[in-house]
Amino acid sequence: MTTPGTMRALRQHSLHGPQDMSLITDAPVPRPGPGEVLIRVAAAGINFADLSKSHGTFRDGPEPPYIAGFEAAGEVVALGDSVTGLAPGAQMVGVGDGAFAGYMLLPAAAAIPVPDGWTCRQALGLAVNMPTALAALKLGGLAAGQTVLIHAAAGATGQAATILAKHHGATVIGTASPRKYDTVLGLGADHVLDSHATDLAVQVRQLTGDAGVDLVLESAGGPIFEHSLAAAKRVTGRVVVFGLAGGEAPLTNWDLVYRHQIQLIGLNIGILIHAAPQLFGEIMGELFALIATGVLGPGASTAYDLADGPQALADLEARATVGKLALLPHPDTL
Repeated sequence: MTTPGTMRALRQHSLHGPQDMSLITDAPVPRPGPGEVLIRVAAAGINFADLSKSHGTFRDGPEPPYIAGFEAAGEVVALGDSVTGLAPGAQMVGVGDGAFAGYMLLPAAAAIPVPDGWTCRQALGLAVNMPTALAALKLGGLAAGQTVLIHAAAGATGQAATILAKHHGATVIGTASPRKYDTVLGLGADHVLDSHATDLAVQVRQLTGDAGVDLVLESAGGPIFEHSLAAAKRVTGRVVVFGLAGGEAPLTNWDLVYRHQIQLIGLNIGILIHAAPQLFGEIMGELFALIATGVLGPGASTAYDLADGPQALADLEARATVGKLALLPHPDTL
């Protein structure tokens, strides 16, 4: 395949949010360096981290102007020096810089093969959402017979976590906005609660006979963080924090001693990959075993043209979306 010199891309121009992101048509197509592959992006995944970067709240995030996005799947079209085991035509998914574009560089060592029978669009989530969900459950020590509270259960990571938790024999309490209840229950959740309820922790304790849940997957942040702490069992309850979609939330050592005697675990999948590569390898091995046995199937997504990326991000920020969101950079794939 002949690679063009320029491509369509979404450029973020400020740190004032996705409204300052715009389509350009003359972005240079990158060239792979040592250990890199170039993919023709078939679909790019949208994540809350993209919003955080656009607002300048992502730690060590890019400085504008920059090509937005970091998750994509597509066909390998060029190899950098010292790349072995991959060939042009391979379908891969992974994370890198500048995913909201026609072409993207991926580190060859971290590129993930698209499972047999899946499209590139269906593979979105394999590099971010599914590993995050499984890592959160594993770090949280979920066991059969336990109860887990999963926030944003209708989102891409929440959906994967719900499926995985039920597979491991847990009782699942999901939170979502009321119009998303059917989606969450359809995934196998035992209960679903309004994520905006002011008495959320009280409702969780009512469902658990005032005991609280064994594990909370906390990605909501903001005022919901307090509900997460209050919903966990005293002493043995675990709260795994892997997102802060609703903003930062304060917590002090005084709180942990006198108000919330729980076990608190922080998770950043990017840090886990680099700091605990063996654990990440085990997580990915388990994921592909679950795919092979049909526990996890091809992902579904809502697709937007690349030019509509700012609107897609605005919809995500407004909590108006369900599941994975995908940007399609090539008009012939729409």
